[in-house]
Amino acid sequence: MVEQFHTPSSKDVLPRPRLVRGRFAYSSTDDTSSNDSTMPLVTDDRLFDQCGIRVAFTEREGGVSKGCYSSLDLATHVNDDPGAVEENRRRLCAALDVGDDPLVVPRQVHGNHVVTFTSDRGIAFDEALNEAHEGADALVVSAPHVAAMLCFADCTPVILVAPGGMFAVVHAGWRGVVAHVVVNALNVLCRAASCSALSCNAYIGAHIRSECFEVGSEVVDRFRAEFGDAGIRDARHVEMGDALRADLMRHGVDNARIVELESCTHCSNDRFFSYRAQHGVCGRHAAIAIRSN
Repeated sequence: MVEQFHTPSSKDVLPRPRLVRGRFAYSSTDDTSSNDSTMPLVTDDRLFDQCGIRVAFTEREGGVSKGCYSSLDLATHVNDDPGAVEENRRRLCAALDVGDDPLVVPRQVHGNHVVTFTSDRGIAFDEALNEAHEGADALVVSAPHVAAMLCFADCTPVILVAPGGMFAVVHAGWRGVVAHVVVNALNVLCRAASCSALSCNAYIGAHIRSECFEVGSEVVDRFRAEFGDAGIRDARHVEMGDALRADLMRHGVDNARIVELESCTHCSNDRFFSYRAQHGVCGRHAAIAIRSN
């Protein structure tokens, strides 16, 4: 179970989570260009306005990648043109006003390891960065001006936010779901923020939904062993979002503070990348968060 801490004062209480799709402007060529373009991002503006924390889920639109990677591919490991990915990341950072702040992208390994960033520079930052590059599926950030980004194409993106400005960005494929990677990140986040899970917000992004997610009986059995009937649709289909919601609630998160983008990456392959829909050759959209103050 998540360790319990003092209840935050009223000034630290987060606004109830809400996800809204908006368009964010970025410089289309370079910093001196007068021509601006926009990309769609799903975010919580009230959280940003009140706490200075920007959480965002990207889509496919807004980049320069071509073909099966079109267009806002943010991954460096999928054989896309490296220059295109670099430009796509630059555009995303410009849209979110990341500026010169470090962008941390771990090597994702479908595990449950959590790396914590307590500084935006120096030895502590470098050590955490090396640890993330060795392999991690969750980043907890307690320092301002550190952008944390993880990449997805059917797996479940989760962003957790604690009072006081700390947050976690988590990659949860089905292996990560049953390994409780999100709860691991929640535990680390609550300890770092000295708060209870009850006061945290949880944002679940687009992922492959149960109707498109056919799995073997062994996967269904593992979900049932960890979550009971939560997430089990039938003998061959599971819903990762429902399992994650049940896991978060069991470990203290208020259901009213869990918000989900109810889109299927497979069904909406024009909007999101989907490993299954694109037969294993595709780009990656992202979950990203940063605190500006």
